[in-house]
Amino acid sequence: MKTWHRLPDEPELGAFDAFARSIDIGKLDPGQFVRLIETMDMLGKAGTGVELSALRTSTFIRIIEQASVTQLDALMAHAVLRPVVLAELFERMGRHVKPGAPDLVLHWRFTGGCEAGGYDRYQTVIENGQCSSGIVQDRDPRATVTIVPTDFLKVATGNASAPLLFLRGRVKVKGDIPCVANFPNHFDLSSP
Repeated sequence: MKTWHRLPDEPELGAFDAFARSIDIGKLDPGQFVRLIETMDMLGKAGTGVELSALRTSTFIRIIEQASVTQLDALMAHAVLRPVVLAELFERMGRHVKPGAPDLVLHWRFTGGCEAGGYDRYQTVIENGQCSSGIVQDRDPRATVTIVPTDFLKVATGNASAPLLFLRGRVKVKGDIPCVANFPNHFDLSSP
């Protein structure tokens, strides 16, 4: 069940997007998939212009969408890439918030993290039509969501249903459950 809305078709792809879209993600084993993302991150840090943030959102989402759970688990187990990919997804959410999205604050707890209690923590704030996310949790949330990061990536790309994961006990919500259930509807993240 897709919960994210698609953007209209984008103009012609640039060379980096075309290259990224030409990769058959399914043919990569988990280690190769991690090395692909690691290479994109390394090239970006070197200032080459070939980097995750240079990809169109539709291409970035397509990579995550095509990856298997095993590939995503390996990516989220990588101590350096985990925060890079989560930050990239949150950044893209900020660029694709829908006009009229209600003001709200959510806290995220991603399992398997390195912070106290074994979580990585983030905060998302939608305020006055703007969305920002980061690791500082300085606002009172309407809800706190605890989720496996792989499940979050799958929900964000429309390949998993948050309510179904909630019913299966894979998503835990403390606070306003309807707010969390409706949260994906506040974004227009593109998908291939």
